[in-house]
Amino acid sequence: MGNEFTSQNLADAFAEHRARLLSFVERRLNPILLKRMSSEDVVQTAYLAAAKRLDFFAEKTEVPVYFKLRTILVQTIADIERKNLQAARRDAYKEVAMGDNSPQDDGDIRPDDLQTFNHIAADITSPASRVDRDERHLILRSAIASLAENDRAIIILRHFDGMGNSECAAVLGIDPKAASIRYVRALERLQQKLMELSCFKKTP
Repeated sequence: MGNEFTSQNLADAFAEHRARLLSFVERRLNPILLKRMSSEDVVQTAYLAAAKRLDFFAEKTEVPVYFKLRTILVQTIADIERKNLQAARRDAYKEVAMGDNSPQDDGDIRPDDLQTFNHIAADITSPASRVDRDERHLILRSAIASLAENDRAIIILRHFDGMGNSECAAVLGIDPKAASIRYVRALERLQQKLMELSCFKKTP
């Protein structure tokens, strides 16, 4: 059909985003496991998983392919950690959905993302807030999830994937100036949503 996504499309997408995906693994995979396997091994495992889900890539064509690759990579990392790390761990993959019920992007918010949350909150909210840190993170996570898809995407790329403006532009298929404008506006909308919540209201 018109939206068919082929094995060659998948190979091309992985080739285009390989460096980004490898970097993602190096930042996200448990350091213990990074000593046992290479990031290339993890990306290759994700590639094999993606090859079984070509229909997923054919859906919702407005979502950048990188986010779909990223979703499968996050799931691959979660599977690897679950199989290799035997411990009663709390769920490290709280979701920030990139859309309705399809796994377009889950945000893979982990304990080591708390510093990122702190930075975002400090940048756009009042330092006078006295709300418990965990509650602040939950509220901020919910606010990000409630953003429009384009706003959510640019914030995830900039803050959780650590991409610069030019790389965000390349992933989203827009020019750098447009990416910069989109990022500023997304932060403004996020601030607006947070300001609707009493714990983030700025004091006079």
